Amino acid sequence: MNFMKHALRPNSLRFRLLASTALLVAIVLPITAFVLTSYYRIAVEQTFDQRLEVHLENLVALSVRQARDEEGHEEEAVAGKALGKGAAPDKEATVQRREIELGNPLFKRPCSGWYWQIRALDSAANSTVISDSLLDHRLVSLPAPAAPQPGETLKHGYIEGPEGQILRAVEEVIIAGGEEAGEKTERYTYIVAISSSQLDGQVSQFRNMLFLALGVLGLGLILAGVMQVRYVLAPLSVISRKLNDIRAGKADHLRGEFPVEIEPLQIELNALIRSNKDIVERARTHVGNLAHALKTPLSVLANEIDKARKEDAKGVAGIFAGIIDKQTKIMNDQVRHHLDRARMAAQISVIGSSTSVQPVTRSLSRTLQKIYKEKDIELECQCGDGLLFRGEQQDLEEMLGNLLDNAFKWARGKVRLTVVKALDKPGYLTIKVEDDGPGLSGDKRAQAMKRGQRLDENLPGSGLGLSIVADLAHLYNGVFLLEASQMGGLCAKLQLPVAIS
Repeated sequence: MNFMKHALRPNSLRFRLLASTALLVAIVLPITAFVLTSYYRIAVEQTFDQRLEVHLENLVALSVRQARDEEGHEEEAVAGKALGKGAAPDKEATVQRREIELGNPLFKRPCSGWYWQIRALDSAANSTVISDSLLDHRLVSLPAPAAPQPGETLKHGYIEGPEGQILRAVEEVIIAGGEEAGEKTERYTYIVAISSSQLDGQVSQFRNMLFLALGVLGLGLILAGVMQVRYVLAPLSVISRKLNDIRAGKADHLRGEFPVEIEPLQIELNALIRSNKDIVERARTHVGNLAHALKTPLSVLANEIDKARKEDAKGVAGIFAGIIDKQTKIMNDQVRHHLDRARMAAQISVIGSSTSVQPVTRSLSRTLQKIYKEKDIELECQCGDGLLFRGEQQDLEEMLGNLLDNAFKWARGKVRLTVVKALDKPGYLTIKVEDDGPGLSGDKRAQAMKRGQRLDENLPGSGLGLSIVADLAHLYNGVFLLEASQMGGLCAKLQLPVAIS
């Protein structure tokens, strides 16, 4: 089914190969049929002509013998009496029938399609002797060939016979008499013709068999083309599956033996994967180095602020220390924000990163239930087996951790975590974290997602949790929404890309 689906796409290699094969078959086979049929007809015509020539030779020999027997001398070259020799001249042509046996009874059956005719060319009476099958009809002479061969006395071709029959005929002009005997020479034309329906029948039968054979051959060639396309393009399907394994995190590079033509592609893809991983590792290293480099000066500033406050809590130094402390925290938050974004962007570009969701939810559930043990929160967790997040485990832990931590802070007694495949967005996971707390109005939901916004200063936190979740979801082309929960509190809905298992 997948093969036919891809083969019907005009821009696919399968379609191009199959279309070219079908076009080649559609062009070559009809030309082959035409050429073979033409050559076969020529061969059949030659066979017919040989049969006609044999009958013509017999007709000449028998007519000469009959004439000699009737005249009683051997100098007579043609059947004189058979052609009305010695009869009174007549301006009208005369038609006669003579008993000349050519060995085939069809020459006697009326309009049988087998005919012979002898006609005197020089006689004033234009006498003609015909076979019984011709009845009162006469055969016309064949036209002279356009390019006669030297020494060729026979003419072959098609003529029209009785009742509109198309005849294959052979004709020869015989010269009777001789100058040495003191006789005047006379010319006679001998024609033997057979209906071309027999010839056409043989050609038609051959044509039907040929069309059947070529049809089977064409179908076989197309099927062979389909199998050939599947066989030739099979390595590309293997590469596609192996690349999906790399994206799903099941492999780290493209393994396997491929045809020589595809080996360069395999080498370049593996080089690209290695280069991508090297870039990510360098980015992580730089992020870590920058974090450590900035962390130390900020720590020093924080320590100096504490010292200044202790030495002069009510003086001018204390006021400046408070201002510096506030700005230092802002700097620290901004540095953390931008470093997190750089780290996340580098991680997301990794090819083949995937994370199983269920172990992460179990680990976070145990951790948060220990942290908020005093609140005695009931956690209901619904996560199907085999669900994979297409991304880094650390990012998934950070998003789920922030959402669950927020839910535990505000919940009165129950938190629900649900992870399923998204029905409204194929290829994505839907994660819902709900609580039975006081919830938020529409304005406060939008405010809660802004960086550094805290809706209750009495609870610990920096106000960065939900904004970090929103940033991470955006980097993964996901969706993060805050909605009202059916439990009465807040519902945090997160949609993230799913990895192919």
